[in-house]
Amino acid sequence: MLLVIDVGNTSITWGVYKGDELVNDFRTSTVKTRTSDEYGLIFIETLTHANIDPQDIEDVIISSVVPNLMHTLPSMIRKYFNKNPMIVSADLNLGLNIKYDNPKEVGADRIVNAVGALELYGEKSVIVDIGTAMTFCVIDEEKNYLGGLIMPGIGISAEALFMMTSKLPKIEIIAPDRVIQSNTVGAMQSGLYYGYTEMIDGIVAKLLKELNWKEEETKIISTGGFSTMLTEDSKYNFIINKFLTLEGLKIIYEKNRKIDWEWFFVKNFSTNGRIHWHSF
Repeated sequence: MLLVIDVGNTSITWGVYKGDELVNDFRTSTVKTRTSDEYGLIFIETLTHANIDPQDIEDVIISSVVPNLMHTLPSMIRKYFNKNPMIVSADLNLGLNIKYDNPKEVGADRIVNAVGALELYGEKSVIVDIGTAMTFCVIDEEKNYLGGLIMPGIGISAEALFMMTSKLPKIEIIAPDRVIQSNTVGAMQSGLYYGYTEMIDGIVAKLLKELNWKEEETKIISTGGFSTMLTEDSKYNFIINKFLTLEGLKIIYEKNRKIDWEWFFVKNFSTNGRIHWHSF
């Protein structure tokens, strides 16, 4: 079995694959001060409760946007699972050309989503990840990752209204049935929901225009905790895949589980795809 772990700013989403089947998925709060032993107990107990024997875990892959946990979690995996985890970075074989100014700056979550989208849905994709931060990523027809946008997620905006004002309360984020509301809580919920749904549609429209892509020829994909709420009623035909990140992790693992010597040689010892054997 393969253990896949995506460390986000708010929660850790993780799951277990048996072959191509996602046997189970879990969410654990991201707490930067937890020790490797504390995380180890959480993972072991959660797996045991789900009738998954931790000893059946054969390998582990981790992606993370939280640097503080990138010693804690690998240490936990080594101690409690006796495995050296694969860590997602731009240096792995991704099947993707990262056209960022500095490829190492691309967040691991964006890399994983892009690889998953490319493998599952093909080229010419727009990926919207609606989490703590909301990101838009673009893959062109030549498998180039072009970059995109990063902005505060709806949860951050809701928290900012509460924290940065004197009288506005903490609210639950819901989808109101109408725009005009007659009370403060309803007005905040309406502003957040309709503000973000319209913003998502507006940014997708600008991306398609800038890229000169036709909507019907473009795969528009959403993932993340609020993906269903904020894109299911979009004017665009969103492919909603809440497990895109976990699927992307599995795909990256499969691409790198054994050394791809051809890719390794071409990447490190070639010019225009021709290997310089005198380098050895």
